[in-house]
Amino acid sequence: MNYTQFKLNIYQISNIDLNCYKERQMKRRIDTFIEKNNYKEYGDFLQALRRERLLYDEFMSYITINVSEFFRNPKQWDVLRDVCTPVFLSKDRIRIWSCACSTGEEPYSLAMLLAENFPLQDVKIIATDLDKQVLDVARQGIYSRKDMLSVPAKYKNKYFTDIGNDKFKISESIKKCIQFKKLNLLEDRYPKNIDLILCRNVIIYFTEKAKNELYQKMNDSLNENGILFVGCTEQIVDCRKFGYDLIQSFFYKKKE
Repeated sequence: MNYTQFKLNIYQISNIDLNCYKERQMKRRIDTFIEKNNYKEYGDFLQALRRERLLYDEFMSYITINVSEFFRNPKQWDVLRDVCTPVFLSKDRIRIWSCACSTGEEPYSLAMLLAENFPLQDVKIIATDLDKQVLDVARQGIYSRKDMLSVPAKYKNKYFTDIGNDKFKISESIKKCIQFKKLNLLEDRYPKNIDLILCRNVIIYFTEKAKNELYQKMNDSLNENGILFVGCTEQIVDCRKFGYDLIQSFFYKKKE
C-alpha cells in the first residue's frame, strides 16, 4: 500500500482528509509514528488501527498535533485585550470560538481575561478540537504545577484551587461559560454569529487551498466587526481577498 492509498483509507475510517495537510510534513510525522510502533508497511499499520482502539486513539491524537499552554505568546494576549474590549462593550452577549483548543488552556485563558471586564454570564466560548481525548482533559480543567507556570499570579490565586499532588483545578465560574465540543475544521459546519475567533498554530499545517477555504468560512462565521486572531506564524497574505482588514499583526477584522 502506498501513501496515497493510506490517506484514502484514513479518510474512510476517521473522516480526516490528509490531502489537506502539507504532505511532506505529515508523511514524515506518520512514518515516524509507524516506525516507533514497530510496523513496516502502511497496510499492516492500517489493519492494526482498525483492530486496536487504543492505537487508533493514540494515532488520532498524534496527527492532530496538540500543543497548548496558558496565555501562549503573552504580548499577543495584551493586544487581544486592547483590541477586543472596545468591540465587546457594545455587545449584550459575547460569542467566541476557540478553534483547535487542545487541552483547554486557550479558552480558559480567554475566560479569565474577559472576567476582569465583563460578567461571565454574558460570555459564551465555544471550544472545539478534532481530538476527543484532549477535549476530555479540557473538560476536567485540572492542570499540573508545570502547566501553570505561564498563568499570572492574580489569575492563579483567583481562579484555581490547589487539589493536592501538584494539581490545580479551574473554578466553576470560568468553566461554565465554555462549551467543549468535537469539530473537524475541514468537514463540519462552523458556529455562527461569532464575535471573536481564535485559530492559532493549526492552519500552518494545511495546504494553501485548505487555508483559503478555512479563512473564508471563518469570515462567514463572524458577526459584523468580528475579529480573527491567528498564530504568530500564520499571517494572512492578501487578507482583503477573504473579507478581512488588518488591525494589527495576527489580528484581522471582518470588512464592513
